[in-house]
Amino acid sequence: MANSDTVMLVIRSSRPQFRNNRDKVAFVVHASFISSGYKLVATGRPALAEDALSSSPSQGEVGIEGWNEFEEYAFVYAKKGSKKILVKCLVIDDKVLVDAIAEGGREPAHLEIDVEKYVAESSEEGDYDAQFKNLEKLVTDLQNQILYKVDEGLKPVPPTTTRSRSETNEEPEAGYYVGRPVPLGPQIHPSGVVVPPIPGPGYSDLIPGPGAGVYPVRGGFGDGSMLIGPNDPRMFPGIGDQPDFMGLPQPGVPPPGARYDPIGPGFEPGRLGRQPPRRPGDIHPDLQHFPRGFGSDYI
Repeated sequence: MANSDTVMLVIRSSRPQFRNNRDKVAFVVHASFISSGYKLVATGRPALAEDALSSSPSQGEVGIEGWNEFEEYAFVYAKKGSKKILVKCLVIDDKVLVDAIAEGGREPAHLEIDVEKYVAESSEEGDYDAQFKNLEKLVTDLQNQILYKVDEGLKPVPPTTTRSRSETNEEPEAGYYVGRPVPLGPQIHPSGVVVPPIPGPGYSDLIPGPGAGVYPVRGGFGDGSMLIGPNDPRMFPGIGDQPDFMGLPQPGVPPPGARYDPIGPGFEPGRLGRQPPRRPGDIHPDLQHFPRGFGSDYI
């Protein structure tokens, strides 16, 4: 792809002799095609012929001798896999009108260049950098208005980008483990044994992870904490940003997501239920129910 650096490199390596400022602009047009991978197959008188495209060879390459012999500039280019292209530069006052057409094409590409905007006065003939200004813009205009129109294959392919959810207005996925490490698995060992998925780090008592071999499929049960607030759907169904999943409370049925938290050794959930009314001197029924006979001073 042509740019100001590659175009200047072609100019330096060709070392053309400029008669005037219009020559400089016309040679930038030529250097842009060379930088884009084309070969010069005709210029000067042969390129100005009426049958320039058909009579010019499709292979080989010629030098730049005679390229500015006339007040009108003409070039014929060829590239493997592409059609030959005829480029002509017509001078009118202080402007250079560039027209290019591919072999068999109907409409030529056109660009009007103001010479004074891109040519600088310099007394050093060999210092080509000092003889141009705004070269990057001139090359860009040639690409967009001439090169890309006669050869669409030169157009760069825009990179594919991944848009964020805010750009696509997509709603985040609902789920208990969204945004948390996803376990790998199942992994198949070379021996044929299926290794169950193992959760990665990032879980805690507040948000417990699944056991080994269990996929993280649980969702919609709050944040997993044992602490219940005013917006917790386990106690107040239909309140907050969670759906009403619990329904009417059932006697003896814990709310979804509830789990037993031990408070001491030997205490089991089934042994914390209330017993029949106690007799005088018995231990409080919410504590461990030791056999009678230990006395009421047991701590």
